[in-house]
Amino acid sequence: MTAKLVSAALLGAALAAGCGGSHSVLVPPRLDLQPYGRVGLFTFTAQGAKGSLNELATERFSEAMLNGQSGIEVLELGTADTLLQRVGEAEFGPAAAQAVGKARGLPAVFVGHLTVSNIKPSGGLLGLSTPFVQATVSVELSVRLMSTQSGGTLWRSSAAASDKVGGLAIVNGEPHFAAKNPNDAYGQLVDRLVYAVTRDLRPTWERARNR
Repeated sequence: MTAKLVSAALLGAALAAGCGGSHSVLVPPRLDLQPYGRVGLFTFTAQGAKGSLNELATERFSEAMLNGQSGIEVLELGTADTLLQRVGEAEFGPAAAQAVGKARGLPAVFVGHLTVSNIKPSGGLLGLSTPFVQATVSVELSVRLMSTQSGGTLWRSSAAASDKVGGLAIVNGEPHFAAKNPNDAYGQLVDRLVYAVTRDLRPTWERARNR
């Protein structure tokens, strides 16, 4: 679900809350980023496939975060590969988070990881040699907010979804998400994952208790 759809959903909930004498209140996000002011966001990593799936998920996550919060700035930092080599970590951990704090002056940074599994393809050949498929895939997205002072985890969330996607090439036996229009090919799957994983980052409507 894109940022526009999230806004529309909140607006619809607000209109519904005002009808029929119901008593609902808008509850602030469980994770309030305003105290941080500025946060970093690294391009999500991916396991089980290559291509643009992780880039699209990172973009949608940033959109959802900015849509659900006000008064914050997101600094998109690209991939963390060079940073991990410099600090000697195989995966993003405390040393990498603290290095970001020293280099960028950011109080916190988001990192995420996509795991692709259970690929069930059906397709043929593109041109003479490049296999292409539509496939049902299972994808899990996990995201963490890390303190750049202590290197500890401040918040984490995960979600999983399965759906049929297009634009999936099989290169040397490895799936590549490389559609010309990723939004059409697998945008719906990404939207479902991001909407679920950002539930703590957006306000929600809850029914107020009668006194």
